[in-house]
Amino acid sequence: MSGVPVSEMLREYQGYVLAYRLRTAVGGGVTPRGKQLTLPEYAATRLERQDLARSLIKQGMDARRMRLLDSLSDTLMFGFWLNPAEVATFLRAAISEGSHPALGHPAAFAALLTATERARLGEGGVEQVCKHHLACLTLAAPMLDPDGLSRAWQRIEDSMPPLFLDELAASGVA
Repeated sequence: MSGVPVSEMLREYQGYVLAYRLRTAVGGGVTPRGKQLTLPEYAATRLERQDLARSLIKQGMDARRMRLLDSLSDTLMFGFWLNPAEVATFLRAAISEGSHPALGHPAAFAALLTATERARLGEGGVEQVCKHHLACLTLAAPMLDPDGLSRAWQRIEDSMPPLFLDELAASGVA
């Protein structure tokens, strides 16, 4: 993790905690195994994962170490928010568990934050946190409904506006 700004590492841990809370809230098969890691425990596990990944690249892949890498990735929920495949897998499992309001409603997602976190963020900050994480969940859309992406592009293409800006008309383009 050398060369990575501390803020990015802390943001990664923050994402882990929010994923842990969301998965715990959904429950069932998406409930995380084990207790939530503290920041030092997360950092140590992250370093272990990074060292293992580096050694697998240098020394080759064997099944036992690949399973360990997968296990560490699962523990860290590595890539949970920004990996479309991870998001899609989670959402499929969450839907089969009966879903949860936090998967689509900002107020329910905000309830995953502690009272002190909400106070520290303020109303606008809480709104930004919810907007960001709910937007991350939309990364799964093309994997859950490939036709939906095609329909969205078709709507975009069908509603293409003509050239109309004053600046374009003045230049004789429009």
